[in-house]
Amino acid sequence: MLVEEGAVTVEVESESGGGEGAADGVFFNPGQELNRDITVAALRAYGERTPEADSYLDATAASGIRGVRAANEGWNVTLADTDPDAVELARRNLDRNDLDGTAVQQDANAVLHDEDAYFDVVDIDPFGTPIPFADAALANARDLVCVTATDTAPLCGAHFESGVRKYSTVPRNTEYHAEMGLRVLLSAFARTAARYDVGVTPILSHVSDHYVRTYLDLSHRATDANAAIDELGYIHHCEACLHRWTEKTLLPESPDACPNCGEGVQTAGPVWLGPAHDAAFVENVILELTGEMGAAERAERLLERIAGELHEPTHYDQHKLYKRWNEPAVGMDEFLDAVRDGGHEASRAHYGGTTFKTTASVTELRDLAP
Repeated sequence: MLVEEGAVTVEVESESGGGEGAADGVFFNPGQELNRDITVAALRAYGERTPEADSYLDATAASGIRGVRAANEGWNVTLADTDPDAVELARRNLDRNDLDGTAVQQDANAVLHDEDAYFDVVDIDPFGTPIPFADAALANARDLVCVTATDTAPLCGAHFESGVRKYSTVPRNTEYHAEMGLRVLLSAFARTAARYDVGVTPILSHVSDHYVRTYLDLSHRATDANAAIDELGYIHHCEACLHRWTEKTLLPESPDACPNCGEGVQTAGPVWLGPAHDAAFVENVILELTGEMGAAERAERLLERIAGELHEPTHYDQHKLYKRWNEPAVGMDEFLDAVRDGGHEASRAHYGGTTFKTTASVTELRDLAP
């Protein structure tokens, strides 16, 4: 079947996004159109910001739709997959759109370690965890690494042992599980990059439709790798009263009890405690959204929310707070205005309609709530 997406038309074997009737052929997920639309807009914005960058690796190409769309934007693309059927399909999709590009039947790690190959931008969008590709990507990409992770249960601590194994950290299953998953992923990539004296700066991140997506700007200096490690630390979380606090350290204290209510505390980490986006870059990505993108309106709403989001490493759900307080929730705008009027910063978070970030503690929120 043929699928039109953005400004290209590609052939796919079936809509194999995991729903009923999904086929076993070359993978194609129509539900990832938002992800791919934002990718195209981000590549446009990044190309303006870093004009010398021109080569792009679609490391897990499948049908090749992401790489084909990048090629249509003028990037010098390589599409890699170990499945010969996927490679042939990717080649046909380049030809169908009269685009130059190379499709290779090779593991992405081997492609990245080829001494004759180089890539300014490496895009990792596998099924499940991206960790098997992290070392090769961060050691060899020049400018930007784009990462999708769909194994959200290990990332957020719902599958605890799997999260520990894959990400070499302690994830915790809290009510801000989406934020936990993002910051576990950023921590793993920052620590991996540092082994190669590479520093990472997240310039755009979002958690949407059961996946985590981030764009990491790279610096090939040991001092910047050190600076990235300095952004790591631990989140201490009380499940009883929802109080939480952070430590930017690699050797955390072990709290005996919650300082707010005296109950037990769980600790997650090391996680990324620094900013997960660059507001100026996100604003530029918004400007690059165009009408041929099927998810443009949704992408714009999402990115606008991210651009205004505080750089706090956790978020609250307003409805869950009011439920805990045994009171009916007020409107979000009224609630956030009350928090700001109380002298604290507050912003909506992109994880849901009732999620927000704030510098206020949970006790202060209770006192300020209308």
